[in-house]
Amino acid sequence: MQFIQLLQDNTAMALVIFGLLGLCVGSFLNVVVHRIPLMMLYGWRQECSQFMSEQADLPHEHTLPLKNIVAADQPITLSRPASRCPHCSHKIKWYENIPLISWLVLRGRCSDCKASIGLRYPIVELVTALLSVLVIYQFGVSAAGLSALLLVWTLIALTGIDFDTQLLPDRLTFPLAGLGLAVNSQGWFVSPTQSIWGLLLGFLSLWIVVKVFFLITKKHGMGQGDFKLLAVLGAWLGPMMLPLIILLSSLLGSIVGIILMKKQGESKPFAFGPYIAIAGIVALLYGSEIVSWYLGMYP
Repeated sequence: MQFIQLLQDNTAMALVIFGLLGLCVGSFLNVVVHRIPLMMLYGWRQECSQFMSEQADLPHEHTLPLKNIVAADQPITLSRPASRCPHCSHKIKWYENIPLISWLVLRGRCSDCKASIGLRYPIVELVTALLSVLVIYQFGVSAAGLSALLLVWTLIALTGIDFDTQLLPDRLTFPLAGLGLAVNSQGWFVSPTQSIWGLLLGFLSLWIVVKVFFLITKKHGMGQGDFKLLAVLGAWLGPMMLPLIILLSSLLGSIVGIILMKKQGESKPFAFGPYIAIAGIVALLYGSEIVSWYLGMYP
């Protein structure tokens, strides 16, 4: 408790410590972004294999090859196996895994095979550190500030996963929605009633738009993960922030979509979840100021 009090009394020290913590968390988030889709894939394969083997009308010799393939899958978690170079399987040592510093020292290359290490890894670490500093600066070392860190860190992970796979895993969005309701049961960001309505309206607002779009075009314009992510942000920030989040995410998504269309020459599906997440972080940090500024334009 004395350490917490020290951080509360010394803003500069708190920002430095949480910036360093953000670098370490960013390194872990790189693992989360890479491994959670693989964990989901292996889980689906096991479920499919089990389902197929339980079908009485399928001969055993037809399902056995699939069962053998799934049995040969190497189990993977967020902690096991140890991190390795994807090119040469070199086991990454602890001093090669120091956030940001190791990447700079290694000049962005594997120490063994000299294969390039993606620039995204240090970028995620830096962004996580920067946003951690902004959250603590905005909310202080408090229950609200620490819970906001969890929200922002998870949104960063969801952004990376959606960019890579166009998936927003329920194993992240569902707990985050529940945590938002729990946090606001104490009224840290909005009232409990606003939190509940934010969750419901966040989900329904996009769900209705997509259903109407489907009735008109007979095409699916958005994945269900986007509904759930907006519901998460509604549970944390309340219904009054939803218009701002939808507007910002639509603007960002439209700009990126136009750029991609000009670059690729055709319209292709792209992940919308990252823009919802970015808009949610902006609303968390500066939403009240943006809304007040906007309303102040119309006295």
